[in-house]
Amino acid sequence: MILTVTLNTALDLTYGVPRLEVHGSHRVREVTQRPGGKGVNVARVLAALGHEVTVTGFTGGSSGEALRAGLAATADGGRVTDAFVTVAGDTRRTVAVVDASTGDTTQFNEPGPHIGAAEWAAFGDTFTALLRTPGLRAVALCGSLPPGVPVGAYAQLVREARASDLPVLLDTSGEPLRRGLAARPCLVKPNARELAGITGTTEPLRAARGAQRRGAREVAASLGSEGLLVVTRDGVWHAAPPERVPGNPTGAGDSAVAGLLSGLVEGLPWPQRIARAVALSAATVGAPVAGEFSAGAYADLLPKVRVTQQPAAR
Repeated sequence: MILTVTLNTALDLTYGVPRLEVHGSHRVREVTQRPGGKGVNVARVLAALGHEVTVTGFTGGSSGEALRAGLAATADGGRVTDAFVTVAGDTRRTVAVVDASTGDTTQFNEPGPHIGAAEWAAFGDTFTALLRTPGLRAVALCGSLPPGVPVGAYAQLVREARASDLPVLLDTSGEPLRRGLAARPCLVKPNARELAGITGTTEPLRAARGAQRRGAREVAASLGSEGLLVVTRDGVWHAAPPERVPGNPTGAGDSAVAGLLSGLVEGLPWPQRIARAVALSAATVGAPVAGEFSAGAYADLLPKVRVTQQPAAR
């Protein structure tokens, strides 16, 4: 079983419009609503891959109720256990507007509800209890922090999970990532921009090495359409999709996290984990909403992904 933590959950709305025009009025052709937030997306992909997952974090208000109901109603919802902590504020919404004429997506993200001290303490108790779940194999800490949550929250959670001898994957950015690195997570999965923000260099390998020096054991750096660069203690690998997949990139990074996590708990060697992560990420771009991937595209792409070992220069 895998535990995913989403402190800033979201109800994801996707609007499809013929053409997005700044300052224009738009007639929406399609509307989809799905449970979201990075860790929730990761959990849904893991469940679709056949893994048992527990989700925790914060939900509140009518949007939070809709998120939980939507999660239970998904095709693989039977593999997902809801351990969310209810808060007074409303779960945020995100709106993705997909321009059919170009395939581009414009994203609007609300900040999330304010989390009070008592609510944060209640989550801490829940998290500690979940770490004792029999059969728990790994923990994923994903996404931004809602207002009111301490900036060092992920560092605290990483330390607790490591004290329980559980591997931890951290996927966040900015100061929460910087502080989380110091707690020595097993794996971090920033994108190139997020890596540059904490290391000061835009060269991916150098930046990944910088993240290792700051505490991460292993680093998987998302390079957008150029794929994934993974720096471990055993080597350096790069993989990219065999072809460009048009569509909505929202959630592609979360699918990559699910690929890496599933490969970890299944004991796959790094090249197989990386190939799975890249194929899932690309197959998510071709799906209509975050947290889902095209199973057909995934099956087609996986054997075509080529993982190459890179020079391990420091």
